[in-house]
Amino acid sequence: MDRILIRGGRPLDGEIAIGGAKNAALPLLAAGLLTEQPLVLSNVPRLADIATMRALIAQHGVGVAPLDDDGRTLAIGGAIRCTEAPYDIVRKMRASVLVLGPLVARAGEARVSLPGGCAIGPRPIDLHLKGLEQMGAVIRLEGGYVHASAPHGLHGAAIVLPMPSVGATENLLMAASLADGQTVIANAAREPEISDLAECLVAMGGRIGGIGTDRLTVEGVRRLHGATHAVIPDRIETGTYACAAAITGGTLHLRHARRDHLDAVLRVLAEAGVEVLEGDGGLTVRRLNGLRGTDAMTEPYPGFPTDMQAQLMALMAVAEGAAMITETIFENRFMHVPELNRLGARVNVHGASAIVRGVPTLSGAPVMATDLRASVSLVLAGLAARGETVVNRVYHLDRGYEAVEQKLAACGADIERLAG
Repeated sequence: MDRILIRGGRPLDGEIAIGGAKNAALPLLAAGLLTEQPLVLSNVPRLADIATMRALIAQHGVGVAPLDDDGRTLAIGGAIRCTEAPYDIVRKMRASVLVLGPLVARAGEARVSLPGGCAIGPRPIDLHLKGLEQMGAVIRLEGGYVHASAPHGLHGAAIVLPMPSVGATENLLMAASLADGQTVIANAAREPEISDLAECLVAMGGRIGGIGTDRLTVEGVRRLHGATHAVIPDRIETGTYACAAAITGGTLHLRHARRDHLDAVLRVLAEAGVEVLEGDGGLTVRRLNGLRGTDAMTEPYPGFPTDMQAQLMALMAVAEGAAMITETIFENRFMHVPELNRLGARVNVHGASAIVRGVPTLSGAPVMATDLRASVSLVLAGLAARGETVVNRVYHLDRGYEAVEQKLAACGADIERLAG
């Protein structure tokens, strides 16, 4: 397995281009199953998870063709020739379950492997299945697969989600676009990636009201058509590199970054002593007069995102004073704590909260990545640490960050990838 070697202690200075949002591109690729006509997506990031979803779409017989040399513009479209999403593909990425709604809506059936376990806690798909059942799908669980059928098509329904699940909202939104009649999804998740999906569906001929709110109203149509859509910039990548500027005491301009998708993160960073200025097609981030310990609690959007929790913890590890970080979305999402402590951080976990007592400096050490966001938090800590840090199992990192070592090295980091 590849490793990343970091010789820390260098302030970052320069510009980083923020890529397309992974968590927006994945459901958008699945939306390509809703029509035979081409859906052209631009600003698609080049990530391991995107490659997995492309392979899954192709498994269904639908074409996924690059329209440019670097594969950031893709055309999805064609007849569905297979309605099975096999275990060998689905086990690699939980977002694979997003093909379930589109397959049932357009082809009338689907056989999708149940997603495998997850290092940051169980994430069941029962809300996806209950919503589809309300829309007329017949669901059976057998042999580790979800069998869903709607031979006479799906129909509209009033669906109230007990919690604002991002995946369930996306799956049901896509399915409702081709259902007969009106579907209302109440307590829907409000993440920008869901609004991006909804805007794309509207461009394809969908009729969706309440975009950006927790109540989505979908008037189903008989068929959707092709469209062209640009994936929004990745707000988590933006927040991650903002923390990189702050933890190293440097200044970074994050090109293409959008402030309106990061309000909660930027509020916390401001309290911690980090300045973020908007202009020149992005955001400029720098630390002011030292970092201050600042509390945060993860919440559904527009609250502080769980996907930024580990990065904030790395930042708080070198802040003055103490910070309490509370995780309310996923259990087991503090697995980076022992690894941060190996670098000299002082973090103690008490139930769903972690108390971080800042230290003057971290010291390099070998560490092990356990999941996507944990891995990048260790990279951030390594950038600030004295000496050499080696981050092992960086395949997690490749799922959600494109060319991270090249982007950081171009801004002055002493960082390199070591082949496994």
